[in-house]
Amino acid sequence: MTNVRRHPRSTTADQLLTEVADAVRLQEGPPGVRSVLRALRRLAPASTKDLSRATGLPVPIVAALGNELRRRGLVTKERPSRLTEAGADLVAQLGMDLTMDATCRTCDGRELVIPEVLDEAVRRLRALMESGPAADMAIDQSHCTAETKVRRVLALLTAGALPGGSLLLIGDDDLVSLAVAVVGDVLGGPIVERVTVVDISAEILDYVQKVAAELGTRVDTVQHDLRQPLPERLRGRHDVAMTDPPYTPEGARLFLSRAVEGLRPGPAHSVFFSFGGKSPDEMLEVQREIMALGLVTNGYIRNFNEYEGSGILGGVGFFQQLLTTSSTASRQGDYGGPLYTGDKRTRQREYECVACGHKVRVGPGARWASVAALRADGCPSCGKGPFRPGRLVSEAPEPPKASEPSEAPEARQQPPATAEQKPAAPVRTDIPATPATPATPAATVTPSTRTIGWRPPAPEDRAALEKRAHPYVTRQADERDLPAIGAFEAEIARVSFGEDAIDDPDRWAARLGKAMEKSKQGMIVAARPGGEPVGWCWVSINQNAMTGDRYANFRSLAVSPVDNRSDVAELLLTAGLEFCLANGITEVTGRVHVGNVPMRTVYRKFGFDPTSLAMKLFLPREER
Repeated sequence: MTNVRRHPRSTTADQLLTEVADAVRLQEGPPGVRSVLRALRRLAPASTKDLSRATGLPVPIVAALGNELRRRGLVTKERPSRLTEAGADLVAQLGMDLTMDATCRTCDGRELVIPEVLDEAVRRLRALMESGPAADMAIDQSHCTAETKVRRVLALLTAGALPGGSLLLIGDDDLVSLAVAVVGDVLGGPIVERVTVVDISAEILDYVQKVAAELGTRVDTVQHDLRQPLPERLRGRHDVAMTDPPYTPEGARLFLSRAVEGLRPGPAHSVFFSFGGKSPDEMLEVQREIMALGLVTNGYIRNFNEYEGSGILGGVGFFQQLLTTSSTASRQGDYGGPLYTGDKRTRQREYECVACGHKVRVGPGARWASVAALRADGCPSCGKGPFRPGRLVSEAPEPPKASEPSEAPEARQQPPATAEQKPAAPVRTDIPATPATPATPAATVTPSTRTIGWRPPAPEDRAALEKRAHPYVTRQADERDLPAIGAFEAEIARVSFGEDAIDDPDRWAARLGKAMEKSKQGMIVAARPGGEPVGWCWVSINQNAMTGDRYANFRSLAVSPVDNRSDVAELLLTAGLEFCLANGITEVTGRVHVGNVPMRTVYRKFGFDPTSLAMKLFLPREER
């Protein structure tokens, strides 16, 4: 405990919290700013990721708050961050000048510690993850860590759900079924009578069956679309259930409903429920869904789940034990509404058939409500696919084409509920791209085999994009923008490289200043006319040393958490690609950190295809 300075509660201090919250449009308002200040007071020096985990706020939101507090002289410019003297005075005025951390230092607040005997299980699960089905980057999916898998098994053991009994997994892209099998194998025998995995992914189910068969644990796999009720043979047959659903209220309701369907009747059966933190209003919707099913909360652990590559929430999510009651019942029949975050978008996106180049609109009001439905039908022009995602389009409905067949009933169906498709985090804000060094393309693509991944928007679509991005416009960056650009680059580094990042904004500003002295071409910012940048894009033109061909290197993208952030990001990307075309460039490369899943998704949406993977290995230092 530190000495506590007594200050009268200051109206000015409260007003400052309001101003900071308004400046970054924080949904949580002044209490969200207080939580960051409190975490800084307790954890300093603290990284953005540390503060995100402590407060439950997304990493980009915490970064924006940090920048705003830094502008007001309340937080140090040096990283990891600390409160300045003025910041400490503000905390005292707010009555928060007290440091008392009662978090268990052994379990780090997770309530469970992996015993040494299960270290082998963690190692084996890491290997199984490496050879198992990959995460679906198109929907920002990420897998929980091997340690999280073992902790989930320990939670089942601690709650008395295991050993023995039957476990139902509603979706298992996290391979918890294999974690149960591996832990049992390490301990010398099965710890469950039967595990049932329900998932729509044949790839996941085949992998689970293959591995489980070698471990002695009985695992039944059932391929099933969770938009439909469970098959009769699975209903009312299981002692305990577990699910990590899509992070929307609709996803929570649907997957929990299927868990309830599979449990034996009566009270006190457990449903273990993993979810990502969201705003209070959004979490209220989720809790209402839980209550509507007649479930009650028996335990709740923040930051219990750690995920790989989901930096937007600090890579964590909560773990909740729910109990059935005498009122528990699932009244969920077939479901055809929005489920994933992407399903709830209100605008259409254009997709291009890779086989013939035909462009089709997908989304609300279009012939195909989802790209899954489009894939199922095939291209209306050539009947083939696959389809490359392109630009968001205006909300005007797609005009019918006489050459296309009339709409069939199947075209109106929603995509199946694949249990593997949970988002890594709520889509509340995007994460900026990672900075990259100039790179030579890994392979040369001949013109005869080249697929055009992006075309400039039509004038009316360009105008519609500019309207959505209003009041922000793009312009060439110059020296006056260096402080803001330095802050963007520092945050890009933190998001991509964590504690290993070079995240001093002044160093980045100096580096970019030297680059500007050589050429400002390809350096683009988005800002209000005459205002400070809210977005930054950097594209450089390079030459292949072997072939002499010119190509563009997409180095950076970052956008502040403004209301129309995704539109500003799209405007910047479009401006960058238009710069490439204006300079005769027909090939663009981009590097992104493997853990920066959101930026990888952005690249794919604009038609970028992965071509190479950088590998890194550390060797021991030579002893002399």
